[in-house]
Amino acid sequence: MSNLLIILAEVGLVIIIFLSLIWLVNRLSKLLIKFSLFNLDDRRIKIMRRNITRLLLLVCSVLCILIIGVNGFLIYQGQDLEKYTIDLIGQIPAGFWLSLGIGIAQSIGAIIVAAIALKLLKYSLKVASNRAKNIEKSTADDDIIEAFFKALYQRIKWGIWLWVIISCVLFLQFPAIISEYLSIGLRIYLITAVGLLILKAVASIVDIFDALTIKYSSPDNFLRFYDRLRHLIPFFKRCLEFVIYVCIATLVVQQVESIAKMSDFGLRVLKIIAMIFLSQVIFEVIYLIAEEVVFKEQNLTDIQRSRRLTLIPLFRSLLQYLIYFTVGVSILYTLDINPTPILAGAGIVGIAVGLGAQALINDIVSGFFILFENYYLVGDYVELRKDEETKLEGIVEAIELRTTRIRHPNGQLQIIRNGEMGAITNYSKQYIFAVVEVGVPYNSNFAHVYQVIEEVGKQLKANYSDVLEPTQIDGVESLGESNLMLRTLTKVKPGKHLHIQRILRKNFMDILFREGILLPAYTQISED
Repeated sequence: MSNLLIILAEVGLVIIIFLSLIWLVNRLSKLLIKFSLFNLDDRRIKIMRRNITRLLLLVCSVLCILIIGVNGFLIYQGQDLEKYTIDLIGQIPAGFWLSLGIGIAQSIGAIIVAAIALKLLKYSLKVASNRAKNIEKSTADDDIIEAFFKALYQRIKWGIWLWVIISCVLFLQFPAIISEYLSIGLRIYLITAVGLLILKAVASIVDIFDALTIKYSSPDNFLRFYDRLRHLIPFFKRCLEFVIYVCIATLVVQQVESIAKMSDFGLRVLKIIAMIFLSQVIFEVIYLIAEEVVFKEQNLTDIQRSRRLTLIPLFRSLLQYLIYFTVGVSILYTLDINPTPILAGAGIVGIAVGLGAQALINDIVSGFFILFENYYLVGDYVELRKDEETKLEGIVEAIELRTTRIRHPNGQLQIIRNGEMGAITNYSKQYIFAVVEVGVPYNSNFAHVYQVIEEVGKQLKANYSDVLEPTQIDGVESLGESNLMLRTLTKVKPGKHLHIQRILRKNFMDILFREGILLPAYTQISED
């Protein structure tokens, strides 16, 4: 009976040890799922946990079978298991059991201290979270603050438990290599945890300052420019994110002696990120200052404003190319690459490409002539002819070195190469005539018709500031079978002719019907 109890005790001890290992594997798998640094699929983690659990169960079963087999062999040989086990335990030095007992007691004490510390930490962070929510409620979201403190608690919690595991390994006097690797793992964990917390904190601080800046900005203070630079905030947050990730990776690499030398590359990456961000900021600030200086004068004529609207995009493009070129050369120097051979090769390639790209050169030269000879400006209504069959018209939205962008009255954006332009008709120089033809029957009182049309022109001049002179009758344009066409001219501001033409047609239709003079189209409709 005693032999059976000894076998059961040995098997039970093995089962307890392996159940503890299985519990530890489950806890570690949950850590992998919760820890945001590891972008692993939950399904893959669960499959890995299931496989490890099965392996542990298999090893446990094999050990149990071996224990039963060995003990059965000893019983078959007539050995007393109780005496054999006591003699085997007696061969172990007494100091080992003392050290094991002290180590177990110390391990239990470390676990108790960690549990108490976590309880106090959870309470303290809850109080801090509530106080943070009461500060500047209008600038920060309670959910963001609560998520930050929750993430802080999780990071500290798992850091404390890793420290407990390392302490238990030291207390139980495991081999030194185990504690060394666990210490490296703890340092890596703390570096990544602190880095991710800093990332969350920085994002929250940036959002808070963004909200405060918008709140206190007004047309009278310097913060009025912030709204035009606010689009840099997402780019700034992304750069900060990359900086923190690079710092985390650099510090992690430094913990591994075999690859510690690679950490020097992290400083270069940080310099490159800083140069890219500063270049974008410098570009936007210089462009903003240029716009402020160019449009600072309030009493600008329409022509002056159009010229400045035309030159500002060109200045933006040239500035952008200059800054990008400077940043590119600086990055090459940061990477210890001499840019001189690259620039020389690029120059040779540029010459070869230039000889073959005559159309490109033609477009650029034509663009310079358009700008300096003032063919048209941004905001002008123009008609461009590429050939006898192709005609483009609309409002000029942008003039670039290679192309011109024109918005058709129907909404289409038309892009034409500067070198492909033929005849150019500009409707926005000084003035333009809104031409409207009016059809009247032959039996009409033409003196009365002329008087009605002139009255419409005078009312139009009084009601619309775009009209420069009242409507005039240019004469009879054509003779039809049942009516004749009168051609009217209305002098209007540049580019306003289409709008005034629509208004005139409606006014002519209304007044002629009211005066009893039927239009041919409506006469035909009534006869049908």
